[in-house]
Amino acid sequence: MNDQGYWFLALGLGLVVAVVVVVLLEMLLRQVHRIERGAGGVWRAGKQVAGNTATTWLLGETSDRLDDLIEEAGRHAELLTPPPAPAARHAVR
Repeated sequence: MNDQGYWFLALGLGLVVAVVVVVLLEMLLRQVHRIERGAGGVWRAGKQVAGNTATTWLLGETSDRLDDLIEEAGRHAELLTPPPAPAARHAVR
């Protein structure tokens, strides 16, 4: 093999290596895009969860106020309920 043959062999091998590198980089790029789409979905879901649970710290106060409200409603019910009618006394014969 002469010098020109070695050059063509080196150029051919370089071309094959370049094609393999391009294919591998394209596969990597597709995987990165797939991962980005998945991560974007996780990010959106996380923001929704954070939005839905942002006020959970108020639940304790809400429970206390609900207990107060139930107690007040009970007092209103007592005040608005008419007293029972006195039982009529029958004379015993």
